[in-house]
Amino acid sequence: MNALEVLRRLGEERPLVHHLTNYVTVNLVANATLATGALPVMANAVEEVEEMAATASALVINMGTLDGAWVEAMILAGREANRRGIPVVLDPVGAGATRFRTETPERLLSEISFAAVCGNAGEISTLAGLAAEVRGVESIGGNAREAVEEAARRLGTTVAATGRVDHVCDGERLFAVKNGHPLMGRIVGSGCASTAVIGCFAAVGGGGAETVSGALAYFGRAGEVAARGAGGPGTFEPRLLDAMAALAADPGGLDGRLVIEELPLAQRHA
Repeated sequence: MNALEVLRRLGEERPLVHHLTNYVTVNLVANATLATGALPVMANAVEEVEEMAATASALVINMGTLDGAWVEAMILAGREANRRGIPVVLDPVGAGATRFRTETPERLLSEISFAAVCGNAGEISTLAGLAAEVRGVESIGGNAREAVEEAARRLGTTVAATGRVDHVCDGERLFAVKNGHPLMGRIVGSGCASTAVIGCFAAVGGGGAETVSGALAYFGRAGEVAARGAGGPGTFEPRLLDAMAALAADPGGLDGRLVIEELPLAQRHA
């Protein structure tokens, strides 16, 4: 489903998106969800995550804040969403930085079926079993195109690696998304917000490579619009939310502005 159609449906349906997310970026994630046209809820207590997940149209699991109790809550929520056919999106924040952050997505992926996985090049390379360097939660190295192809093959789902150019692959199709602006990398939580947008799109359009590419292109285009006149990261963040809301309210403004290129798969597997 293309981005314009998804945004129109989001405006009509206003689906609930349940986030188990990073407390450092929770406000931006909630506001990005609202700006895109969905309704956010942040609930991580094991006493309620299953009930909350059951009422949502999508579940986003973000590993930015990680401890044992949060992991158990993620598994409970993810299993409930799977039982009800609700799409689940994973952001493996910091995978590769520590043993805990590397082992946790392995466990989540073994116990939950994900509609899409989105991270930076280093995180996705780690999931793909490729060489990468992750410092804290930032990617220092990793070949995004190679990583998404291999991770999609290994995981059997749509995988996105964000960066200067975003790459998205579902094992059958590969896209490069070229919308965006360097200021997006200078605010804390832009990666979390991009995964939140993917969750919103998945709520009405599923987790296919075209839908995920459209989500990232919409978010990147909002960054391009927001950068006009921004004095730096402090003025850029509120302008980003304004741009997201304006584009979601009038999706026709995106027509011809989304730069999504389909690429040939470098690897073919039987």
